[in-house]
Amino acid sequence: MSRLVGNTAPDFSASALVNGEEKNISLSDYKGKWKILFFYPLDFTFVCPTEIIAFSDAASKFQALNCELIASSVDSFFSHLAWTQQDRNEGGLGEVNFPIIADLNKTVARDYEVLTDEGVALRGLFLIDDNDVIQHATINNLSVGRNVNEALRLLQAYQYTAEKGEVCPANWTAGADTMKPDPKGSKEWFSKNM
Repeated sequence: MSRLVGNTAPDFSASALVNGEEKNISLSDYKGKWKILFFYPLDFTFVCPTEIIAFSDAASKFQALNCELIASSVDSFFSHLAWTQQDRNEGGLGEVNFPIIADLNKTVARDYEVLTDEGVALRGLFLIDDNDVIQHATINNLSVGRNVNEALRLLQAYQYTAEKGEVCPANWTAGADTMKPDPKGSKEWFSKNM
């Protein structure tokens, strides 16, 4: 996975569930936007709906930062559709505010290096900038879900560094002090924060 960070994100063209309909989407459809592409193992499972619902409920926060969310699993469009038609209080998704790729041939999961030997995707999350460069990647094993607020914080941090040319220290949050990336300039941050 480490070879992907800092490099151009693998493009894809795949069937996806988009607003209740089947549509072909590609990474190039999102030119000029930031993207978070996240993989999950399988539909109708346990941790997966908690993540998808949390991202869906926060979708407007990402969109306000010019970032589109895209989910992907190795399930079919029809499986995705059936899962969105199941009530949330029964383990379903209800309405989802972003596309869910139907990666049946497992090409997208393989290209992003999250495909397991058992043929499902690990919980990979890729933060892709507006120039299609992967700025951040994490991969969780199957049993632990991701933190949507951390994904949002990372998006804000990478957007800030891209715009301002400064760097973000540990535990940085939007509005906090950043650091000039040089020996003299960084001392300003250290003198105020250490």
